[in-house]
Amino acid sequence: MNILVLGSGGREHTITWQLSQSKHSPKLFVAPGNAGTAKIATNIPIGVNDFDAIKAATLENNIDMVVVGPEDPLVNGVHDYYLNDQEIKHIPVLGPQKAAAELEGSKEFAKKFMMRHGIPTAAYQSFSAETLSEGYSFLETLNAPYVLKADGLAAGKGVLILNDLNEAKRELKTMLVDEKFGSASTTVVIEEFLSGIELSVFVLTDGKGYKVLPTAKDYKRIGEDDTGLNTGGMGAISPVPFADKEFMNKIHDQIVKPTVEGLKTDNLPYKGFIFIGLIKVGDDPKVIEYNVRMGDPETEVVMPRIKTDLVELFQAVADQKLDEIDLELDNRTAATVMLVSGGYPEAYQKGKEMKGFDAIEDSLVFHAGTKIDGDKVVTDGGRVMAITSFGDNFEQALEVSYKNIHNITFDGMNYRKDIGFDL
Repeated sequence: MNILVLGSGGREHTITWQLSQSKHSPKLFVAPGNAGTAKIATNIPIGVNDFDAIKAATLENNIDMVVVGPEDPLVNGVHDYYLNDQEIKHIPVLGPQKAAAELEGSKEFAKKFMMRHGIPTAAYQSFSAETLSEGYSFLETLNAPYVLKADGLAAGKGVLILNDLNEAKRELKTMLVDEKFGSASTTVVIEEFLSGIELSVFVLTDGKGYKVLPTAKDYKRIGEDDTGLNTGGMGAISPVPFADKEFMNKIHDQIVKPTVEGLKTDNLPYKGFIFIGLIKVGDDPKVIEYNVRMGDPETEVVMPRIKTDLVELFQAVADQKLDEIDLELDNRTAATVMLVSGGYPEAYQKGKEMKGFDAIEDSLVFHAGTKIDGDKVVTDGGRVMAITSFGDNFEQALEVSYKNIHNITFDGMNYRKDIGFDL
C-alpha cells in the first residue's frame, strides 16, 4: 500500500512514523516532509495547497490513500478536489470535506454548530467593522478577561485574552478595521472568559462510527508558568491526569456524541480526526474550539500510545467500518518537550546545525522544523524538534525527555523546563 501524508511538521513525522510501524509495511511518501520523515519515507518537495502538484504526485507514485496533516488544505478543499477529479476520486482522503472543515475555518461557524446541537461552550457574539460600536457595547457587558478571536485561520495566533476593557476595545478595532490578522479577522468573535484547566480530546470518525483517542494537554506559552507569547505548542502530556472516568463520560455524552451526530444531521461529510479543545469549569466540560485535524505537539504523545495498527485504522475509516476495529492503547503516560529556535515565536533564524539527537536513548525524536543540508540536519522553523518519552506517570516520562535533551545542541536552542507544572 502506498500512502501519501501531507505536511511538514512534528505531527506529520509522528503519523508517518506510526504508519511505518504497521505490519502491512506501507510505502510512505510525505509532501513536503522534513529531515525526520526523509529517514522513513520519500519526501516530495511540493506545498500542501498545490493541489495540482499533489494530484500529479498521487498518480506518479500510485498512491492508495492520502492522509492530510494540517488544516489549511482541508479548509481549502483538498478532499473535495479528489472527489471531483475522475482520475483520483477513488483514492480515500483522511480528513473532512471543505463544508465540514469550516468547524476550524470559521469560529463563528463552529459556535453556531455548538449552539444548534446543544454542545456546552462560552456565550459569544460576532462582529464586523460595520458593527464595531456594537462590539464595544458587548465588551462592556462582560467581566475581564476579554476573549477576542479572529474568525478565520490565523496560524494559531488569532486569539487575544486581555484584562483591560480599553485595551480590548483598541484591539477589536485593530483586528476589524486595521486587519491585524488580514482576512482572518474581518469577523471577530467575542466570548465570555471561562476559568478552568484545559485539555484536548481527539476523535477519529468515519462519518458513521467513531473512536475516542487518548486525551492530551499541551502548553502554548513560550515562558515558564505559562507566561509570555502564545506559540504553536511547547510540549504535551497524555493522558490528562484529572480526566477521570466520570469526567470522560460527561465529555462523551455532552460533547463527543452530539458533535458526531451533529455532523450527520447537518450533512457535513467527515472522515478523519476531530480535535476538541475543552476546558474543565468546576466539574463540567465546555468546548473552547474545534480543529479538523490532530494537534501539534499533542500528536507526538497521542499517536505513540495507539497500539492498534494505524494502516488498518485508517483503512477502516475509508471503508466506514471503524465500528469493527478494536482500539488498543498503551496505558503508560507519554510526555513530549518541544525544542524551539531562539527568538521564537517572534523573529528567529533558520539553518542552525543540529547535533546529538542521533545518540538519544529511550525517547522518540520527532522532527518539526528541520531539513537536510548536505550531510547536516539544520533548523528550518520556529518549533524544531519534539522529544517524546514514556513513564508510569508524567513526571517519569518528562525526566527521560529532559535527560535526553541535554544531548542535543543547536545555536539558540530553547525549551520549557516546566511542562506539566500545573498538574
